[in-house]
Amino acid sequence: MEKGPGKYQSKTATTDSPQKKKSGPTTKNAAGKTSSITGQKSPDSFTEKSKIQDPLPEKKPAKNGDYDLIISNGLVILDSGEVHTDIAVKNGKIAAIGVALQGAKQVIDAKGLIVSPGMIDAHVHFNEPGGGIRDDWEGYVTGTRACARGGVTTIIEMPLNQLPATVDKKTLDIKYAAGKNKLAIDVASHGGLVPTNLQHDEIKQLSDGGVVGYKCFMATVGDRSIKGDFQNVDDYSLYEGMKQIAKTGKILMIHAENAAITDELGKIAQASGEKTLKAYVATRPVFTEVEAVRRAILFASITGCPINICHMSSPEGVDEVVKARAKGINVTCETCNQYLVMVTDELDEIGATAKCSPPIRDKAAQDGLWKHVLAGNIHFITSDHSPCPALLKDKDNAFEAWGGIAGVQNDIDIFFDESVQKRGMSLKQFAHLTAANPADRFALHSKGRIAVGKDADFAFIKPHCSYVLTAEDLEYRNKISAYVGRKIGARVVRTILRGTTVYSQESGVNQDFTGQYIKVANRLNQTPGEACLAPTSSNAQTS
Repeated sequence: MEKGPGKYQSKTATTDSPQKKKSGPTTKNAAGKTSSITGQKSPDSFTEKSKIQDPLPEKKPAKNGDYDLIISNGLVILDSGEVHTDIAVKNGKIAAIGVALQGAKQVIDAKGLIVSPGMIDAHVHFNEPGGGIRDDWEGYVTGTRACARGGVTTIIEMPLNQLPATVDKKTLDIKYAAGKNKLAIDVASHGGLVPTNLQHDEIKQLSDGGVVGYKCFMATVGDRSIKGDFQNVDDYSLYEGMKQIAKTGKILMIHAENAAITDELGKIAQASGEKTLKAYVATRPVFTEVEAVRRAILFASITGCPINICHMSSPEGVDEVVKARAKGINVTCETCNQYLVMVTDELDEIGATAKCSPPIRDKAAQDGLWKHVLAGNIHFITSDHSPCPALLKDKDNAFEAWGGIAGVQNDIDIFFDESVQKRGMSLKQFAHLTAANPADRFALHSKGRIAVGKDADFAFIKPHCSYVLTAEDLEYRNKISAYVGRKIGARVVRTILRGTTVYSQESGVNQDFTGQYIKVANRLNQTPGEACLAPTSSNAQTS
């Protein structure tokens, strides 16, 4: 049994090598037939079927040096399905896709590997700047290095947990300055919607500054004793904020839980001496999520604001999104690995590293979420990476522990194992959930797909490659995670950002910081790419 990425060797699959082309494994792609990727039959209920296409036409030989890089022999996930083909890269962009490409300065042999678009994690919390209070939390250097190791080539960073919170042009500029020359991968930003930034065009200023979307909390959040910390919205500021955000055409990310009820249930539980994680979960029942989702959707229908419901923990909450989309309301939703692999009954054994909100629920809820994921009703997978120092998790009382899970480094490994290998999800749907859909939703038009003209962002995945995650494997500043000790059945062995290898299993994370901030202009008109996430009259959204 392996002890971590540093112990695993796959040099023949990932090292640079002379150009050569070998045929890869064949795969039956008809519904119900066995796939060489999953090793099992795909359920008939899947909305996406794994389909390996015939190889693309052979390209004429190019002159040596025409391309900067060729990736050969991999099983490449294109928008239309997976295919054994080569990819050529020039100036950080995908220049050609085809069989037996030649003429590169460097060739990487991806035989035996899945070449997926680099993941876009649309929900990540870093803590820089720390404002003198959170300086020992997750910074850009360690946070983005963890992303690189996990095949995540782009994140959208949340506006809270750093100090000051990102709620206006001044604080957005502070964030940009804090990350300068510290990014191992590309970073886009969400601006905050809080009760105090609705009076002086702060929402418009954030959009003009390049945020791709906004984030608000319907649940209670923030430390009122800390100047500049984030604050949750009340109903009026949510309504008014949605009106203002609608004018930018950008997306509002919503943490949907009923604050009044969850706060009071928490007080009652603590007053009665409850301290366990299971008791904490009981203070945030499913209906408090469902009610908040309904309220958010109602406000969105009135204001015309596009919204995304974050980290859905219950199938009942997703049901509300499905119904709203059938009515033409512009709403999407996400879920996270923690809700798909953990259940309430194991939380106290795992410990406070597994505390989050909404909380991890029971097996029935988990099964319901998976049905929605496979049916296409959940639109992308995120980590909700929310790290903290170990001291804030080392609590006997679960109610006092920091609520957040560190997980961005293991996004792809866990989700690929659980979705493709264990449940037969097609590679096409996997790539849409982890890359194409968030790219479309947040107008990251150069990202999200392996196609000519797009950024050359790739995650090389080695399937059926089990390892047990250890704390020493983690790139985080604070090496704690609820996933430590978990056996994971696939792994990212190389990550490429705009044509540059930023992580390989042999060499580790690249010491150069080649990442960039991504800024998006106002979106007053829908773009063609958003069509795949537009509301439909169907109960299922096909990825």
